[in-house]
Amino acid sequence: MPPPRSGRQEAQHDGNAVCEVDAAARSDAAIRAASAELIGLSHAIHAEPELAFEETRSVAKTIAPLAERGFEIETGVAELPTAFRARYGSGALTVGLCAEYDALPEIGHACGHNVIAAASVGAALGLAEVADALDLTVLVFGTPAEESGGGKVLMLERGVFDDVAMAMMVHPGPLDIVGARSLALADVSVVFHGREAHASAAPEQGRNAGDAVTVAQVALGLLRQHLLPGQQLHGIVGDGGVAPNIVPGRAELLYYLRAVDSASLDDLMRRASACFEAGALATGCTHEIRTLAPTYTELTPDPELLLVYREQLTGSGRVPLAPEFEAQRPLGSTDMGNVTNVIPGIHPVIGIDAGGAVTHQPGFAAASVNASADRAVLDGALALARTAIAVARDDIHRDRLLQRLVQRQEDIR
Repeated sequence: MPPPRSGRQEAQHDGNAVCEVDAAARSDAAIRAASAELIGLSHAIHAEPELAFEETRSVAKTIAPLAERGFEIETGVAELPTAFRARYGSGALTVGLCAEYDALPEIGHACGHNVIAAASVGAALGLAEVADALDLTVLVFGTPAEESGGGKVLMLERGVFDDVAMAMMVHPGPLDIVGARSLALADVSVVFHGREAHASAAPEQGRNAGDAVTVAQVALGLLRQHLLPGQQLHGIVGDGGVAPNIVPGRAELLYYLRAVDSASLDDLMRRASACFEAGALATGCTHEIRTLAPTYTELTPDPELLLVYREQLTGSGRVPLAPEFEAQRPLGSTDMGNVTNVIPGIHPVIGIDAGGAVTHQPGFAAASVNASADRAVLDGALALARTAIAVARDDIHRDRLLQRLVQRQEDIR
């Protein structure tokens, strides 16, 4: 049992509680006043899906409401044309909100990044209303190429997040999951080089790179039985030849390798590489493996921030998945994992009614602009803003985050 507080401590505690309630009310009001604009932003991004590093229209739409409220906008950060950083305030505690807006090939916003962008903008508008009172700096990061390309990893490596004490975002999904988990990911291309020949007149002169692909995929299929829990392999044939009567001189596999953490991913890469090598060896071909995007690390959400966010979310009437079941539902992979491995942060999932569809299905793309997705934009913005407010008003949370930031900046130097 904690020791009893003195009368002065009680008064200070009660005053802080009043200030926190007032700040939350002001933030909530700002977000609700912008609700039509935020939902409009979500729908506008959804209507014009753009792929990784090509999100020019989405960036313009996302920064517009921020610029109108006095945020200082810096575009093209980290040498990425579709990355941006928007700043409001000059307080000691810097809160970073990540906005994603890239879409998937052919099926558009089937991961709901339009909801992510709008919720982060909404949270930023709410926090801007109380930034001076709470000694906050509010940053919105426009982070391109989450689906493929690792925009956040590049921004992290190039110093864009160096002054951030805490980083947050919400991601839509079929359920509310506070302590969402993800898998580490490697995105690789394996190119096999053989020798072309006439497939009928002189097949003996050829070295079939397409056969190398086949052998490698059979080996990978057999390997699956012996993978460690949480390890995954999935891929496609990116190039299998040009015509049936030409022995393929070049073929390519495009594969994702995933695992529960970076160490397990390294083990999987070693074992999968042997399968790729087997395809080349069996067919007299050569092969090369190259990484197409930065490696994503697993999400490591900050436990203390999770507790605060869970309280804010349940206070809104949502019922998230119980903590004991969260680890059983990994969410694929995200470059936000790299951010949370360096900066205290969270990446919760906010539930929408997708009619049984899951992310990366056309049905989920359609659901990302339905009424429940619109509610998720507002609920997500409110919960993120309230989380930052609660942390800013709590000396223990605030000091811990600021100390972590000082230590990280010393390590960088």
